[in-house]
Amino acid sequence: MEPEIHIRIADELLMFLPAARREPARRVAYDGTSTLGHLVESLGVPLPEAGPMTIRGEPVEPSSRPAAGDEVLVAAIPRPQPVPLETGQAAPRFLLDVHLGTLARRMRLLGLDTAYHNDMDDPALVVQANAERRVLLTQDRGLLRRRALWFGAYVRGSRPDDQLRDLLERFAPALEPWTRCTACNGPLVPVDKRDIERELEIGTRRSYDVYGRCADCGQVYWRGAHGDHLEEIVRDAARVVAEARPNGTGQARATVSE
Repeated sequence: MEPEIHIRIADELLMFLPAARREPARRVAYDGTSTLGHLVESLGVPLPEAGPMTIRGEPVEPSSRPAAGDEVLVAAIPRPQPVPLETGQAAPRFLLDVHLGTLARRMRLLGLDTAYHNDMDDPALVVQANAERRVLLTQDRGLLRRRALWFGAYVRGSRPDDQLRDLLERFAPALEPWTRCTACNGPLVPVDKRDIERELEIGTRRSYDVYGRCADCGQVYWRGAHGDHLEEIVRDAARVVAEARPNGTGQARATVSE
């Protein structure tokens, strides 16, 4: 008989397995040379989504080579998941693939440094993510399997609300709402109404007095009719982040610029 190992996949990871074979415990044929990481990915689980692994209860790395008959447990990524930060960096930076445009705008609303392009292919995404040390967010499992990618994460959910909650629960990043341009990710700076009056519609000039402008693209912002909905998104996000942090420690920085 061909040698086998026994792999048990955490329930949170079963979504990555083929629907017809979505059971947590699997017997996997083993050739004696493949790494544990290769075996896990062959089942359908991208390595960036696989958490701590153990063999017979002992922690091991994905590069480990199991022995025939070994019992392997693959856990889910613990949440919140830490991201290596550079000196002086307060929160992770992100890069989203072409299918997550609405999520990108909501993340920018919350002050998260979020790069997004609607015309960038997979190799270019990996290059930018690595060069700028950005967490690549995607729903493309193949993209997460690219060995060159330094840090990636699968975004769960089909609705932007669910996607945002998943992102916040996973990374619990510090928030600085109303500080970034939702169109280009540039920083917002206060602007005097008198300096932009010619750019405003008559009704806008009459109804609002507080404005901001993107320092990069020049887009002008004010609290318009949709402001209450955006405020709700910000409040909900701050609550999710606070709840996601261990023992409720730390608060999301949810300063609202007026």
